[in-house]
Amino acid sequence: MRHRVKMNKLSRPASHRNALVKNLARNVFESGSIITTSAKAKVAQSLVERVLSKAKEASTTADASRKMALSRDINRNFNDRKLTAKIVNEIAPKYSNKVSGFTRVLKIGFRRGDAAELSLLQLIPTEEK
Repeated sequence: MRHRVKMNKLSRPASHRNALVKNLARNVFESGSIITTSAKAKVAQSLVERVLSKAKEASTTADASRKMALSRDINRNFNDRKLTAKIVNEIAPKYSNKVSGFTRVLKIGFRRGDAAELSLLQLIPTEEK
């Protein structure tokens, strides 16, 4: 039975799965979108959404200690301070008027070699003024 199962295990041990999801999320923040299998995209989407929610709060808060705590929490996922600064200072302010729904998963077809379903995981573009 699959009662209260939140995440697809992707047929990997926990450490391998965590590293995979963090790498997928890192690539989404660096390039804006990635092409991967649908199962991996759905799992990575949850991490990207959580990180962006924390970054949005960090970019809007006036409390310096709270901003530092949120930035450190984001940095725990990527272990890269430059990427953390980019997420908090450049990417998160674009989504200041949104509560959630920062990403989307679009199914784009099937992979040629093994017919795995491919999806495009991307940050939703915002209107820039």
